Amino acid sequence: MQQRSLALVAVIVAVLAAAAGFTAGYLLRPTTASSPGAPSAPTGTLSITAAGTLGTLFPAVANQLANESPGITVTLASQQYQGSLAALAAITQLHNTFDVAAAADYRLIPSQLEPNYAAREYVFATTPEVLAYDPTSTALTGVNTTNWPEKITASGFRLAIANASTDPNGYNEIFVLELQGGLSMGSLGALYGHFFTTPVGQLAEPNPTTTVVEPETQAATLLTTHQVAAFIIYRSYALSHHLSFVDFDPHVGLGNLSLGTSGSYGAASTSILTANGTKLIHGAPVAFAVTVPSNAPNAAIGTLFVHLLLSAEGGRFVTQAGFVAISPAWVDNAAGQSSWIAPEVVTLPSALAGP
Repeated sequence: MQQRSLALVAVIVAVLAAAAGFTAGYLLRPTTASSPGAPSAPTGTLSITAAGTLGTLFPAVANQLANESPGITVTLASQQYQGSLAALAAITQLHNTFDVAAAADYRLIPSQLEPNYAAREYVFATTPEVLAYDPTSTALTGVNTTNWPEKITASGFRLAIANASTDPNGYNEIFVLELQGGLSMGSLGALYGHFFTTPVGQLAEPNPTTTVVEPETQAATLLTTHQVAAFIIYRSYALSHHLSFVDFDPHVGLGNLSLGTSGSYGAASTSILTANGTKLIHGAPVAFAVTVPSNAPNAAIGTLFVHLLLSAEGGRFVTQAGFVAISPAWVDNAAGQSSWIAPEVVTLPSALAGP
């Protein structure tokens, strides 16, 4: 009996010791002097500014963080999802503060936030572009991965696209059209020229008879209410909103990470409006990135969010939302990063570096 009692005590002690490393189910690694930025049971409300396509994924991760960390509050009012350029401009131009910032183009955080508003970014997911469409549209009957260019250039058809100057999906849509033209028609401008009136590389002016500019975040509503017939959108968005879609060729859909800025994607280009005038943008793989801004009001909470997002648990949320998780994630500047996050990342591949 005494041996059984001692064994029971040993089990209880072991359970309590293990539990000491958790806060409501969230593994807390010890905070040490060599662990810069390692949060210890932070409290407060998480705030996020991010790409519209992350409007399904990030709230799910945020809610999980709140469930696992009793001191953290999550509200939809403290999260905003819109075009990535506008999301980051909320920090740099409107001077709002957020615990987490994320973009649908991994090149934006380095160019827009670093070094004044962020020290680094973490590239955590990818997804290709697809043609999402209204299955009731007679013009798109029988649409597939090979005949979609002919379907969308039929007489009277109008394609919905996002604003390239506020949303990376807007310029990615342009790149898709250019790359498809180059692949199947021998010219970057062959398909692009049906929807835009200005030459490749210049500020893209939509042709009003073939093109309608609509916010990416409204794509599902516009398609399901039959207001538009097709929208070039991220596959993750199409999956999470249960939309009908067709895939593009890998050399067109911007989902192949090996085709970096110096690969075939880089041949596509367009210009966008910025606060300093126009800027030339080249095609690149779609890769989503996140950061904890330097002026975050609750940097510890932001770090916890990023840590959860990059973990195996967060990877399941990423996959469930229709993305392809990049694991380990890629960091562009490892110096000084939180030791909580460091085990989850490796250095950004050189093939993805560049403008």
